[in-house]
Amino acid sequence: MRIGLLGTGNVARALAHGWSAAGHDVLLGSRLPKERTDLGLPVAGLSETAAHAEVLVNATPGTVSVELLRSIGAPALAGTLLIDVGVGLSDDFTELSHPNSSLAEQIQEAFPLTPVVKTLCTMDSAVMSAPDGLGGPSTVFLSEDDAEAKRTTSRLLIDRGWPSSSQLDIGGITTARGQEHFALLFIGIANGLGSHMFNINVVPHLSA
Repeated sequence: MRIGLLGTGNVARALAHGWSAAGHDVLLGSRLPKERTDLGLPVAGLSETAAHAEVLVNATPGTVSVELLRSIGAPALAGTLLIDVGVGLSDDFTELSHPNSSLAEQIQEAFPLTPVVKTLCTMDSAVMSAPDGLGGPSTVFLSEDDAEAKRTTSRLLIDRGWPSSSQLDIGGITTARGQEHFALLFIGIANGLGSHMFNINVVPHLSA
């Protein structure tokens, strides 16, 4: 598929390299593409990236994501699946910018013709792109109301090393709040472990 990743940071680059290795056509989108030519990946402007993509990935800081998407424009995003992996955090990582909602919900509200799937935001970028580097299986969550959008996202997750057995559909887009709010616990766990290289695994009861 043609995958456009909005952002050029660690998350966007890790996902882009992985999907490229799986045979997808990836393009990073930047506000200043001429200044980001050293990434070993193709880079274009935001609008060009959106026009190129069958699937867009929002890998921008959650505090600016809606503004950035509005700069591209709703008509350019209409009908395009948008996978949102962003989380809005304060500069000191102690507060969420969407404490009573989620970034994914706000994107979906602002762009009603763009199906938004929330996933991959409960882990570090290195784990997103290489889950087999962990000591065992772990869980990645999906939130969205559109079943076809979830199916496409699921296939792309499989291409990133997340088998169906590791994927957990937790419901509609409002459940993205739980994924994003986990960021505060993630920071606490990382401080306790002294490492960001971990993920959680949902282990059901034997009777489930």
